[in-house]
Amino acid sequence: MTSDQLKHLIEAVAKTVIAEADRLTALDQAIGDGDHGLNMKRGFEAVLADIDGLARKTLPDAVKSVGTHLVMKVGGASGPLYGTLFLTLGKELPAAPGVADFAKAFAAAFDAVKARGKSDLGQKTMLDVLGPVRDALASAVVDPQLGDRIKRIATEAAEATVPMKAIRGRASFLGERSIGHMDPGACSAALMISAVVDCLEQAKA
Repeated sequence: MTSDQLKHLIEAVAKTVIAEADRLTALDQAIGDGDHGLNMKRGFEAVLADIDGLARKTLPDAVKSVGTHLVMKVGGASGPLYGTLFLTLGKELPAAPGVADFAKAFAAAFDAVKARGKSDLGQKTMLDVLGPVRDALASAVVDPQLGDRIKRIATEAAEATVPMKAIRGRASFLGERSIGHMDPGACSAALMISAVVDCLEQAKA
């Protein structure tokens, strides 16, 4: 991955989250503290402010640096959780990863987020998106449609949190009233995954 490609990838993820901040905030207003979108926007604005420095790094170091920015700038539970996701990915990824490398790194990141949040699948959290994507990557073969499949899985997994009852996080305080709303963390995770896929697909074209 060239410096320009890395810069474009990070920008794509950051700008996607920033553009969807109001939507994420509205989702969080329904079942959380109402600040997920604002917090994520602040974190990724810090990432964009450092974009030239990030683009000069290797892929693993750049991903770890994104995680550090999110830990420092994103409030609430999302900062530590997304920080853990990116820091672990950066630690596990080689400089030029293939699908198998990314699958292994993503599985490690899933486990790290799970441990950090003391949560699991089916509890209406970002793990409910990360888990199905992890499974899809682990079973991936040479498939020209892999990117589209990952995007679809992430999007459908976020939508699948709507009928769930929240077990972990701020939404769990609402009990049955959390049913009928998409989890904001699941939504932001799906948005980021889709942005990464789109950027990588464009780079291949």
